Amino acid sequence: MERIGIYPGTFDPITLGHMDIIRRSLGLVDRLVLAVAADTDKSCLFSLEERRQMAEYEIEQLPVAEHKRIEVRPFAGLLVGFAREVNATIIIRGLRAVSDFEYEFQMACMNSRLDDGMETVFLPAAESMQFVSSRFIKQVCRLGGDISSMASERVAEHLRSYFAKMDA
Repeated sequence: MERIGIYPGTFDPITLGHMDIIRRSLGLVDRLVLAVAADTDKSCLFSLEERRQMAEYEIEQLPVAEHKRIEVRPFAGLLVGFAREVNATIIIRGLRAVSDFEYEFQMACMNSRLDDGMETVFLPAAESMQFVSSRFIKQVCRLGGDISSMASERVAEHLRSYFAKMDA
């Protein structure tokens, strides 16, 4: 039976930290669905379609054997409903710090309550990625800082272009 995992997030924008979790997730599942969230409490810089396109481009940069096992899809509504739709039974979540754990643990419990066949797997961020977040990357880029160790050049270009338009 094929193990299908789902890695949900806003990916606003996708970071090298996200890419690390994606690569490591492939060791746990046969196929991974990168679920780009439409419904979010966060105020996103980029549209759902822009976030999906950026994620898709980054996935395509992986070796063929890896990127063929990953599908990027937008989703709206409850994650467990979308997971059922794509036949996923594993939710992948990255943890950067202890502060992430409490929220993620509560979400895992709720998802399990909504679908008792759904398992959540927590992957700790790589040491070099523990401080990386989309929010910090946006702030650093907006203020003219170097984000090359946190985001791909293409993502950095999207951010610089966005902030240039805002400043114009």
